[in-house]
Amino acid sequence: MEQQYWSQGLTRIAGVDEAGRGPLAGPVVAAAVLFPVGHSIEGVDDSKKLTPKKREELLALIERDAVSIGIGVVDHETIDKVNILQASILAMRLAVEKLLPAPEFVLADGNSFQHDVIRFQNLIDGDARCFSIAAASIVAKVTRDRFMDEYDKLYPQYGFARHKGYCTREHVDVIKQIGFCEIHRKSFKLANLDQLELELNVT
Repeated sequence: MEQQYWSQGLTRIAGVDEAGRGPLAGPVVAAAVLFPVGHSIEGVDDSKKLTPKKREELLALIERDAVSIGIGVVDHETIDKVNILQASILAMRLAVEKLLPAPEFVLADGNSFQHDVIRFQNLIDGDARCFSIAAASIVAKVTRDRFMDEYDKLYPQYGFARHKGYCTREHVDVIKQIGFCEIHRKSFKLANLDQLELELNVT
């Protein structure tokens, strides 16, 4: 995907993706990655297709080879204020704006990214179609997982290190037993635990 823009003479093409839109707790984290023209790393793919160990291995290679990496983090309180879609867009913008040098063009996963200054293209399933977006998905996922590992130390009873805040049976059961903690997203209507449990039973 980057090749068509490189062939037009653009040299600073960044990919951006986010992790953490679906969880019941914790931040949404975005990463933007800018590579040298023509660069690729074997094995880089949509982070959801990779094991945690493989993601960590590839992250080291991405950090070694990238011209620049930007990280954007939007916390649970902001998610509750602006909604998860707007929070995800904000996280991606923050990540892109931290890149130095600034990109000439951004390839963004999904269909929601917006920017007033930098040219961009949204790509559905971009993390499976575009090297830079796939790399960004790995950086975002590993970064967010590390945040949740730290939250696990603060709130060990919730098991955040295992499920990373997603809606698992373990997570729902703990909430039903002891209630929510500070990093839960109140806007996700967590009071309807019976519905969450029903959804878990049919999946």
